[in-house]
Amino acid sequence: MKKVHVVSHTHWDREWYFTIEDSNILLGENFAKILSTLENIPEYNSYTLDAQSSLIEEYLKIKPENYERVKNVISNKKLFVGPWYTQTDTLLVNKESLIRNLFYGTTIAKKFDHSLNVGYLPDTFGQNAYLPSIFKNFGIDYSVLKRGIFLKDLKNNDNFTWISPDGKSIPSNYMSLGYGSGELLNSDETYVKEKLLPILNSLNNNNIDNDNILLFVGGDQTLINSILVDELAKINSLQDKFNLETSSLEKFMEEATSQDNFERKIYGELRDTGNQRVHRTIGSMRYDIKKLNSRIENKILNILEPLYSIGKSFGVDYPQTWLDFIWKNLFDAHAHDSMGCCNSDDTNREVKNRLIKSERIVDGLINLIKKRVIKSISKTIGKENIFVLFNTNIKENNEFNKGVLFTKSKYFSIEDLSGKKVTFEKNSQKYISGGKKIILTENGNIEEEMPGYYRTEITLKTAVHSMGWKTFVINDIEKDDILTKEDKDNTIKNENLKLIVNSDSIDIFFKEIELKDCIYFENCADFGDSYDFSPLENDTPFIIKNFEIVSREIKENLEKIEVLTKVTLPKNLDNRIAKINDVEFEIITVFELRKGEKYIRIKHNILNNIEDHRVRCVFKTPFTQLNNSYSDSGFSLIEHKTDIEEMKTWREDNYVEAPVPIYNMENIALVKKNNLVMGTIVEGLKEYEILDNSHLALTLFRSVGLLGRDNLLWRPNRASGINNTTVYTPDAQIQGKLEFEYALYFDNILRDSEIFKNVEKYLKALTYYQNQELDSLDERLDRFNIPLLERNLLPEYSLFSIDNSNIFMSMCKTNGEDIVIRLFNPENTEEKVKILSENISSITETNLGEIEEKEIEKIVIEPKGYITLKLKLKKEENERQNSSI
Repeated sequence: MKKVHVVSHTHWDREWYFTIEDSNILLGENFAKILSTLENIPEYNSYTLDAQSSLIEEYLKIKPENYERVKNVISNKKLFVGPWYTQTDTLLVNKESLIRNLFYGTTIAKKFDHSLNVGYLPDTFGQNAYLPSIFKNFGIDYSVLKRGIFLKDLKNNDNFTWISPDGKSIPSNYMSLGYGSGELLNSDETYVKEKLLPILNSLNNNNIDNDNILLFVGGDQTLINSILVDELAKINSLQDKFNLETSSLEKFMEEATSQDNFERKIYGELRDTGNQRVHRTIGSMRYDIKKLNSRIENKILNILEPLYSIGKSFGVDYPQTWLDFIWKNLFDAHAHDSMGCCNSDDTNREVKNRLIKSERIVDGLINLIKKRVIKSISKTIGKENIFVLFNTNIKENNEFNKGVLFTKSKYFSIEDLSGKKVTFEKNSQKYISGGKKIILTENGNIEEEMPGYYRTEITLKTAVHSMGWKTFVINDIEKDDILTKEDKDNTIKNENLKLIVNSDSIDIFFKEIELKDCIYFENCADFGDSYDFSPLENDTPFIIKNFEIVSREIKENLEKIEVLTKVTLPKNLDNRIAKINDVEFEIITVFELRKGEKYIRIKHNILNNIEDHRVRCVFKTPFTQLNNSYSDSGFSLIEHKTDIEEMKTWREDNYVEAPVPIYNMENIALVKKNNLVMGTIVEGLKEYEILDNSHLALTLFRSVGLLGRDNLLWRPNRASGINNTTVYTPDAQIQGKLEFEYALYFDNILRDSEIFKNVEKYLKALTYYQNQELDSLDERLDRFNIPLLERNLLPEYSLFSIDNSNIFMSMCKTNGEDIVIRLFNPENTEEKVKILSENISSITETNLGEIEEKEIEKIVIEPKGYITLKLKLKKEENERQNSSI
C-alpha cells in the first residue's frame, strides 16, 4: 500500500488582480482559523504557510498579542514558514536578491525556532539554475517545486536530483499535478471514487520507484481544512490501495529519500512547458517596472552597501534598519506575480510606487555618506572645491566614468592633489540662474539676485583604487582646450569598433569583422496578455531600417552619433488586422563609442503611441547556424538551445504552452563562435531570442491591455490567472516616453571571465560627489544640515583589493562589526584569489546564512562557484583614519 503524505497548505499570492492590502486583510482572517485548528486538534500536525516568513510579520502587525501563540505552533513544527521571505520570481531578479530573500526568510523563521527545511517553489514561472546550490548553502536539504520540467525527462518518477552549474545538487520532488491536487478533498464516496482515486493513481504512476506520494490539500488563499483528519480516516475506510496521513513537506522528503536514491538527474535552469505553464515571454511585460527594479538592485549591491561597508572602517554607522526596510519593500515587489507584472493596474501601480520609494531612500543614504566623507576630506586638506570619485568594486577603476560638476565659470579644470590635470570630456553643459535670496533687514525682507552657475555633465578617465576613493580639485579657468566637432558625417569609431550609419542600414566593423546591415528594429502585433506575448495570426512584422542622422559629436576620447528612425504603424489591433497604418512612430537612437571600450553604448528614446505591439532591436551576427546562445544567470553563463526540438510537436504532444526559444538574462545575452563574442549588456531588459540561427533579437518592450486572454497561438485553451472575467489593464500599454540603455558588445577573447569583466565595466560600481554650494537640488538632501564626521579622512583611500581579475564580487555588506563579501568564479576551472589589505585581521568562510564555518588563509573558488567571506577589521584602522595627512 502506497503512503500518501497529505500536506495541508495555502498558496499565498502577496498581490495579483487584488492588492497587497486585500491580501493582508484576508490573511488576518485566515490566520485566526489556522491557529485555532492547530492548537485544538492535536492530530492536525502540519500546515504549510507557503514558505513565506513575510506572512508572519504581516499577521503580527495586525495581532501582535498573538506572538507567543504563533511561536508555539512554529517551534512545535505544526506551522511551517520560511525559508523564503516572499515567493520570488527567480528568473527576473538579481541573484543576490534571491539570496537575500532567503536570508531574511530563514532568519525570521528561526527566531520562531524553525525554518522549513525545503526549498519550496509552488508557483514560480521557471526556476533559476543556481537554486540547488543556494538552497544547499543555506543548509536546506530538499526542494519541492512546480513548473519547468518536461515529464518525459522524469521517466515516470516525480523524484529527482537537481544539479546547479557549480555541481551542487539537492534531492527534489516535482509537483506534477501542482499544489491543488487535493484542494477539494472530502470523504464523499462519489468524490473519492471519481475524483480522488484517479488523482492518486496518476501520482502513483509518476512515483514508480517510491512508496511515498505527495498530495496537497489547499490552494490560492484557501482556508485551512479543519476537518481534514476526520476526512482522511473516512477516505482510508473507503479504499485499500492508499493510506492517507497528515504530513509535512519535510517528512515526505525524509521518507522518500530514505527509500529512493533519486537517480534521475535534472540540470540547471528549469523552463520547460510540458504540463505546467512557465510564461516564457513574461520577461518583457512592463519593462518600466523591471528596469526600475534592476536599477535599484544595482544601486544597493554595487554602491550603497559597499560604500557603507567602507564607511564601517572609519566609524560610519551602517544603516541596517533602513536596509531591512528597503530589502523587504523589494521582496514584496519581487514576489511571484508582482515582478512578473501580470497584475491589475492597481497592483502594478503599487509595485512601481514601492520601487520608487525604495530608490529615494537608497539615493538619500548614498547622498549622506558621500557628503560626510567629502566634508571630512575637505577639512583634512584645507580645500573647498573638491570632487571625489568613489570606487565600490574590488578592482581598481581606470575607465571613463561619468559625473556632474557645478562651477561658476563655463570653463574649468580637474586636477589631482599633486596638480596633475585629469583628462575629461564635457558631455553637456547648461547655465542655471542663481535665483533670488531673501535677506532680512531692519526694513523687512528684500530680494537679492544670486549669480548664476553652470551644470556640466562630464566623462573623465582616471585611476581610483578598489573599495575606496580619490579626491580631485576643481579650478575655474578663463578658457579650456576641450574641442568638440559637430557635423552630420556618418561614422564614429574607436580603436576597436567603427559604426557607419547609412540611410537604410547600419554597418559595424570590429577589427577584421565586417557586419553590413547589422541593426534594424522589428515591430509586430501582440495579441497576448500580461503573462505572454502572442503573435497575431497572419500578421506580418514591420522590419524598420531607415536612419536619418540628427547630429554627430567627435571628441578626443568619445564619439557619438544621434539617429532618427520613423515609421507609420497601425494604432491598435483593429487597424493592424485591417492593414491600416495611421500613426507615425519615432525612435531616437544615440550610438556612443568611448576610447578603449569593446562595446557600442546604445540609447533609445521612444514615444510609444501604439497599442498592443512589441518592439525589438535586432542585431545581425557574423555567424550562421547558431545552435546555442548564452546568458548570465546566477554566477556564470547559462547555455541555451537556439532550436528546441519540442517546438515541432508541442501541439500534438499536448504541451500547455509552446516551448519557444525566448530566454531571460540578468545582464548579458550573447553568442560566441570562431573566436568571436557578440552580445548585449543590459540593465533591466530581460528577454532575447536568436532568429534564423544568425540574428540576436533584444526585446525592448511590449504593450498589451489585458490581464488574461484565452487561446493564444503559443498558449492554447484558458487564460492564465483570472479566466472567468476580463480584466483590462490600460496602464500596461505603457504609452508615453520610454528610454532604453544597453551596450552591443564584441570581443575576440572567449573566456567567460573576460565577458564578465566587460559587464562589470559597463554597470560601474562607481559614484561621485562634489563639495559645492552652487546647487542644492541635484542630490535632494544637499540643502539640509546633517551631522558630520568628527574625524579627518585621507583624500585617497582603499580598504582592500584582490589579486585575481578573473574573480568578481557580487555583494559587500556589513554584519555586526564585520564586513561580508561574496566572490564568484564564472570560469570552468578552479581559481585562487588573495584579499590584499592592511586593514583586515582575519578571514572566515561562512555559508549563505552568514554562519561562520572556518577561518581560512587560502581562498579557492570552484568552477562556476562562489564563496562567502567574513572580513574582520583591525581595531587600529579607525584610529589610523582619525589622523590627518
